[in-house]
Amino acid sequence: MTILWIIERLLVKPTEGSLTDVVITADWRCNGTQDQYSGTCYGSCSFAPPTGEFTPYPDLTQEQVLGWCYANGVDQAAIEANVTQQIENQIDPPVVTLPLPWVPVPPVVIADAPSA
Repeated sequence: MTILWIIERLLVKPTEGSLTDVVITADWRCNGTQDQYSGTCYGSCSFAPPTGEFTPYPDLTQEQVLGWCYANGVDQAAIEANVTQQIENQIDPPVVTLPLPWVPVPPVVIADAPSA
C-alpha cells in the first residue's frame, strides 16, 4: 500500500507585524492506493502567528508545512489508519448487499456451444 500526503493549498496573510506572506492555514490530503483500490482523507489546519524562527514563503517545503500540521493537531497515524481501512473495506467489504431471499432469482441460461 502506498500512502502519500499532499499540501493542496496555503492561505497566507500578506503582512503580520514585520513579516510578509505568513501562512495561516494549510489544506492537506492523504491519499492511499493498493492495486486498483484507493482511499483519501482531507482537511485543513490553522496556525498561530509565528514566534521565533520564520521561514520566508518562497523557502517553504511541503515536508515543513506537513510537519506544522502534525504538530498542530493533525493525527498522522489516525488519518493513515483511516485511509488504510477504506482500502481494506474495498478489498474485503465488511457489509455486502445480498438478493432478497423471497424474490426469485431468474435462472441463468447457458447456451449450448456450437458443435464442430
